[in-house]
Amino acid sequence: MAREAGVSVPTASKVVNGREDVAPETRRRVTEALDRLGYVRRPRFDAAKAPRLVDLVVHSLESSWSGAVLHGVEEAAHDAGLEVVVSAALVRSRVGRPERGWLDKLVARGSSGVLFNLAELSDSQYAWLEQHRIPFVMIDPVQEPPEGVVSVGAANWQGGLTATEHLLSLGHERVAVIAGPRRTLCSSARVAGYRSALAAAGVRHRAEYVRHAGFDESVAHRRMLELLDLPEPPTAVFVCSDRMALGVYEALAERGLRVPDDISVVGFDDLPEARWASPALTTVRQPLSEMAATALRSLLRMMDGHHPESTRTELSTRLVERASTAAPRSA
Repeated sequence: MAREAGVSVPTASKVVNGREDVAPETRRRVTEALDRLGYVRRPRFDAAKAPRLVDLVVHSLESSWSGAVLHGVEEAAHDAGLEVVVSAALVRSRVGRPERGWLDKLVARGSSGVLFNLAELSDSQYAWLEQHRIPFVMIDPVQEPPEGVVSVGAANWQGGLTATEHLLSLGHERVAVIAGPRRTLCSSARVAGYRSALAAAGVRHRAEYVRHAGFDESVAHRRMLELLDLPEPPTAVFVCSDRMALGVYEALAERGLRVPDDISVVGFDDLPEARWASPALTTVRQPLSEMAATALRSLLRMMDGHHPESTRTELSTRLVERASTAAPRSA
């Protein structure tokens, strides 16, 4: 291009980069050469006008659960003029320290804040974020976060209560629950709601009706078979995730049982799988995209120097009735 315009490479570079210390005639020759060669000028990078960057750290990118969270973050980030970097699962080192590679990249790319989804951070990771003054918000944290940490979740206790009340209202008294891991915040709250509904209805709580799995189909499948092998198996089951409910459906089919004719099933989440299941799954909807958007807006305020008045925000859940629940045969 410099040869085409009859100027030196440094002079052509000055014109391309918008420098002013070039004679008008020289600038004209270079500009005409650029046009003849079909050169497309790139806009100059202006750091002051560049969008702010936030990180979203998710447990996995393989589930529709994470997809709903990502959708909510993307929409809220677009409205706020933010860019989002998505990472799958924050990895810990064997000695419990923060994964240095990921944390160093967080600083290197100039992220203004972080959203953690279904994450369980170590004390050293919390300390690292505090030390580097990086604002962050937890979306549905695995365990109760330390005091002062901002988090957004669903009304899990109310959801468990509502699911169980629905089954009781149909006439079921032998209602079981298949929950997630005992130590997870959301799972323990849903089981507490289940127990509260039984107590309020005067229905006896049976310890053998409470089973814990790992939020996946295979373990839920085994837990359902265990319940069916009891001397007095349940006539209804509240399953603490839609994904687990698919494993329950499979176990019931193996035993030749039909939903809801032989046993009623209620899930939790209202993922697309709930509508695709056969029969369509009655479930408790937790507003995943809204939770994620709320977390992003809270993070944005923190990035602007405003700490939320409340560190815990819970969005309401609601029952979505479909075809997987009915009165027990004896009713």
